Amino acid sequence: PTFSTSCARCSKNRRLRQKRVISERKLTRYFVDHRKVRVVGGQGGGGGHSFYSEPRKIFGGPDGGNGGDGGHVILKADRQMKSLSSVLPFYQGFHGEKGGSKNCYGANGAYMYVKVGTLVKEDGKVVADLTQHGEEYVAAYGGAGGKGNRFFLSNENRAPTLFTPGEPGQERVLHLELKTTAHAGLVGFPNAGKSSLLRAISNAKPAVAAYPFTTLNPHVGVVRYQDYEQVAVADIPGLIKGAHQNRGLGMAFLRHIERCRFLLYVVDLSVSQPWIQLQDLKYELEQYKKGLSERPCVVIGNKIDLAQSRINLPLLQEQTDERVIALSALTGDNLEELFLHLRELYDAYVKTEQSLGQSPVKW
Repeated sequence: PTFSTSCARCSKNRRLRQKRVISERKLTRYFVDHRKVRVVGGQGGGGGHSFYSEPRKIFGGPDGGNGGDGGHVILKADRQMKSLSSVLPFYQGFHGEKGGSKNCYGANGAYMYVKVGTLVKEDGKVVADLTQHGEEYVAAYGGAGGKGNRFFLSNENRAPTLFTPGEPGQERVLHLELKTTAHAGLVGFPNAGKSSLLRAISNAKPAVAAYPFTTLNPHVGVVRYQDYEQVAVADIPGLIKGAHQNRGLGMAFLRHIERCRFLLYVVDLSVSQPWIQLQDLKYELEQYKKGLSERPCVVIGNKIDLAQSRINLPLLQEQTDERVIALSALTGDNLEELFLHLRELYDAYVKTEQSLGQSPVKW
């Protein structure tokens, strides 16, 4: 029987294909924050070799045009790039065209743009830091086009036959390093409730489970306010003691905290002496990069719905000078105080950037 889309029985059996939900462990295969890329500029076009000739003007002289320049390979910062999995290991610019007769120049090779948002290193040295949206960096220059025989015309040589080929493009091997560019970063030990808190304040859906190291790659959630301002909050995978020595997930994700403008220390109030967690977190950040622990911050005491947490809360407030916000990501208790203080930190960041003549990062 013939298939008909208007048939009720046929249309009932048709189902829209839904996007398959990827688990956290499978998602780590698609999240790439390091990439080694070989870039080669386009080769320049060769110079033309011809002599002008027409009826009654046989010896018209040389008219070979120059070749076109090769195209550059340009890295362009894109705010939407959350992973380097789509970046290929090799890029080559477009070649320039060969010069033609009648003094026609060859066309230049088109530029090849690679969308990234990363730190660019070469031989261990930082050569570019693409942080602003739309910022560009020429990774490999294209080769110059060759000269046609018209270029070598002189009074001593009225019929030059010399022409030059195009030069090869620049070749480099670069290392791209991705750093999350969120406004706030959730920093804490495993099972402190960072992923649950991010699910409670935004539409992000990181994996949540009762075992440590549930989050294996950073997640970014957006907190929206009534005046249409948006604050990006990054869920950094859990740190442990010795993370600055590359223990646990270690330095693989410590560098993501560098881009955060202010920090949210998430502490589990149900454990004994929760202020020890706060001291250890600051120590790890300071050992990784000096001054990182001195950024504007707030201490979030999670799991206030437990009885032991209510006992440890006043003890934590006595041991720290920072503001402590006690809440429960599970039940949603006292999330309003976090929203208000998060907006205060964001407004202070915007005011500081504008006073320095810089444009704040908008999400």
